[in-house]
Amino acid sequence: MRQQYATRSLVLIAILGLVGIAVVVQMIRIQNSEQAKVFLSQGDQYAGEFQMVYPERGEIYDRNGHLLAGNRTVYEVGVSLNDVGDPQALAYTLGLYLGLPYEEVYDQIVNAPESWEYVVVQDYVGAETVTSLQQLIQQLEDADDHRLDGLGFKPHFQRSYPENDLASNVLGFVTRDGRGYFGIEEKYNDLLAGTPVQVWVPRDPNKAIEIPRVPNGTTLVLTINRDLQAKVESILDQSLNEYGAENGTIIVMDPRNGEILAMATTPRMDLNNYSDYFTLYDNGSQYNRAIGMAYEPGSVIKVLTMAAALDTGTVTPDTTYVDTGVIEVGGITIRNWNRDSWGQQNMIGCLQHSLNVCMAWLSSQMGMQNFYGYMEHFGFGHPTGIDLSGEAMGRLKVPGDTDWYPVDLGTNAFGQGITVTPLQMLMSVSAVANDGRMVTPHVLSSMLRDGHQYQVPSQYAGTPIRPETARILNEMLAISLEQESSQALLPGYRLAGKTGTAQIPTDYGYDADYTNASFIGWGPVDDPQFMVYIWLQKPASSIWASETAAPVFSKVAEQSVIILNIPPDVVRNQLAIH
Repeated sequence: MRQQYATRSLVLIAILGLVGIAVVVQMIRIQNSEQAKVFLSQGDQYAGEFQMVYPERGEIYDRNGHLLAGNRTVYEVGVSLNDVGDPQALAYTLGLYLGLPYEEVYDQIVNAPESWEYVVVQDYVGAETVTSLQQLIQQLEDADDHRLDGLGFKPHFQRSYPENDLASNVLGFVTRDGRGYFGIEEKYNDLLAGTPVQVWVPRDPNKAIEIPRVPNGTTLVLTINRDLQAKVESILDQSLNEYGAENGTIIVMDPRNGEILAMATTPRMDLNNYSDYFTLYDNGSQYNRAIGMAYEPGSVIKVLTMAAALDTGTVTPDTTYVDTGVIEVGGITIRNWNRDSWGQQNMIGCLQHSLNVCMAWLSSQMGMQNFYGYMEHFGFGHPTGIDLSGEAMGRLKVPGDTDWYPVDLGTNAFGQGITVTPLQMLMSVSAVANDGRMVTPHVLSSMLRDGHQYQVPSQYAGTPIRPETARILNEMLAISLEQESSQALLPGYRLAGKTGTAQIPTDYGYDADYTNASFIGWGPVDDPQFMVYIWLQKPASSIWASETAAPVFSKVAEQSVIILNIPPDVVRNQLAIH
């Protein structure tokens, strides 16, 4: 029986062995057949690899279609090590064209690790240099000279700013890793960058058309007016030089919808050389002082103190107040800016002469609950919500805070002991220029992606005062400027506004030798179409805003009416009649 099983096993093994040999023979026959040769010859047509494709970053335009941020093609210059024929010639040529030491390039090519097939010699090489190298390679190949074999170029995009530092504080910048920093570039980084996609890339260049299209990043259109931005930056630079100020900020906004038309600050940087950031700024808050730095603004806040007093019915424009030059609040004596008394004044006089004592009296008459309630409704102590990264929110001390004292009720009324950003002040006072409705500032106008455009709607941040209060105060501020014969006036246009001169706080009190000079104003009074905020830090020629910030406002207002095509009041009124 056992012999029978052994015989059967040997037969089965023999059969399986013959089958195996037949399979191997058939495999060899197939691999060497004419059909296999045809298939192998076509193999390269189907060869390829999966690659992560990064979309082109979305462009940024001003409201009139001027390109502010785009992309340019640059190249990675590298060497395929397996194809190198003459490393000396490659090293000499690349050193000459790329400005690199011969020894460094030669070492990269010759002493690369054995596992490497490709080495990057230099990235972000300009198109002109690469074109010159390609022409040289072609000339050598035409002469059957292969000394530069192995040299290759990989194109990709680099962020480009055609106007260098224009609106740099608004735009922000993009580093080589594709990440946006500050401003629009950081706030909308994900939209601008788009979504990377992994795609199959065939090796056959004739099949490039088969590579799936990766949608570009979203293109953004800003509310910024490029021409006004350039003029405002120029005015700011001239003003710093003329008045000896350390730094400054100018913002122009449409008070009807919150659109930022221009936002200029110092210092600015060439966005194409973003490494300059580290030499220009000590910290991120300085990049855009209009939104990133809060300070005690001084008397510009008197506009809001008066707005609250009028809205609560505490006073009317004709209410009189006898100014003795001093008032006691919380056991502390408060005095006027010039330590003088002005006698009997109505509320327009209190604004015109910028009386600290009168404002402290108003806040005291309103009481803590009313005064601080209005200040919070005006947005103090909260960010504006502007669509730019890096916004600070300032601070409004209120009763109950550990560092709030009763005297703050008086000093806060004229802008001391309270910190705001320039944009916060602009947003708050927009309620006065816009019939009581406070706008939310924004710089994005619309977005374009895949052939579709989405308009960004304007938003409003509340109605802190009644429309009639806004109209009354609007007129009071216009009369105040006119009676003062302010340097902020612009012939042919009726404007409203207020100066602010604030001593700078230190660890030991306030520094009387240096001030922050501010001005907020808008026009035309009967139909406000632009609103301007000026902030000059430590002007040396004069500590008074009336002699520094006010004339700067006049210059900005002049350029605004020209560029925005706002006719003089007489012409507008005639057009309205007809």
